[in-house]
Amino acid sequence: MSEQQSKPKSVVVGGGIVGVCCALYLQKEGHQVWLIDPAEPGESTAKWSCGQMAVSEIIPLSKPGILKRIPGWLLDQKGPLALRPSALPAMLPWFLRFVANARHSRIDAIAREMATLTHGVYQDYAPLLALCPGNALLGQRPVIEVFDTPRGLEAERAHFALREALGFHAEPLDAAAIAALEPALAGKFSHGLLFPDWCAVSDTKGFIAALTAAFLRQGGTRIDTGAVSLTETHQRASGVTLRDGRVLPADHIVIAAGTGSRHFFQQLGVRIPLTGISGYQTLLPQPDVEFRHSVIYADGGFCFTPMTRGLQIGGTIEFAGPDAKPNYRRAEIILEKARRLLPQLNLAQKEFGVGHRPFLPDTKPVIDRSRRLNNVLMAFGHGQLGLTLGATTGRLIADLAGQRTAAQDLTPFSAYRFTQGDRA
Repeated sequence: MSEQQSKPKSVVVGGGIVGVCCALYLQKEGHQVWLIDPAEPGESTAKWSCGQMAVSEIIPLSKPGILKRIPGWLLDQKGPLALRPSALPAMLPWFLRFVANARHSRIDAIAREMATLTHGVYQDYAPLLALCPGNALLGQRPVIEVFDTPRGLEAERAHFALREALGFHAEPLDAAAIAALEPALAGKFSHGLLFPDWCAVSDTKGFIAALTAAFLRQGGTRIDTGAVSLTETHQRASGVTLRDGRVLPADHIVIAAGTGSRHFFQQLGVRIPLTGISGYQTLLPQPDVEFRHSVIYADGGFCFTPMTRGLQIGGTIEFAGPDAKPNYRRAEIILEKARRLLPQLNLAQKEFGVGHRPFLPDTKPVIDRSRRLNNVLMAFGHGQLGLTLGATTGRLIADLAGQRTAAQDLTPFSAYRFTQGDRA
């Protein structure tokens, strides 16, 4: 038997940041890997993200008092967080679970569980980035957050204290410090924070494309089509049926297709309340404004991220339902707010984009094994932390495939936590 024939065969469904990181870590284990995705490398949800390694962004999206805000989200479609009225009936069961996590005890527990993943982000990315020589994919500058008034800082004080208690740090910034770090914002803000343990990628699309190229250089195969079902033999998945009718045999299968993972839930025997939350971005190829850092404008509800392909401005969130069409008016609203702050922005050749963040009501991902088909692994639901947790998820999936006990307790990220008395 040849060496190639003796290698375990793995198929990863989903070629976004989580999928490609899973594929690379399985390659490190000696697997022959196929990566399945109909889109071009880099054309995924993470492309239209703020591009930040947000290692301390562990506080769930649900917060105390969130139920009272829902009418405002319905009425104000220009706010940083909006709920499309037509989506409310279908999303109501999801929202009830979501609101159930807005208790202080749940927020504390979720933050602690998420911190077990985010503490290892840079260590987990290091071997993957080493496969991309000559590519400065990860920036070295920290991330900044600015506030209009001290009230914004005060409102988040308890959450900042929780982050600090879990080993993450933030440094206060006054007007002079903000101006020194970001001259474009001089005189505009006098309250801010510096996150020294965060950084931003140089290009969200290029980051995923470079990792995909490394996967291909190491003998991986990427197939540009969709997967429609899993073939089964004796309570195991024996392969993946592609849209063109081909069947790829596999010893291990990883479902890492973001919101598209829902397509496989019935076959896997799981009931998971996964939905897509739309995040809008605007790319300005020649903005005529220089940013040195990725900057979160907290009260505006968006951020500025300088990339090699231009300045990306975005982050606004819309609850629109799982299969809703994009409302690019949301991207226009971001741009209008950015122009009020920086009138000199050059809007020529602007490009709008939307990423459908795969969210679960407790803001935690699923990293688990199917009980029905025990050689199928699940890696989805990362919400706004897909880019941050891509490599860590890949390492954990490789541990599951190798039947090893993971360094982190994966119980909080079980696919079955929604059906066993935990109403998260």
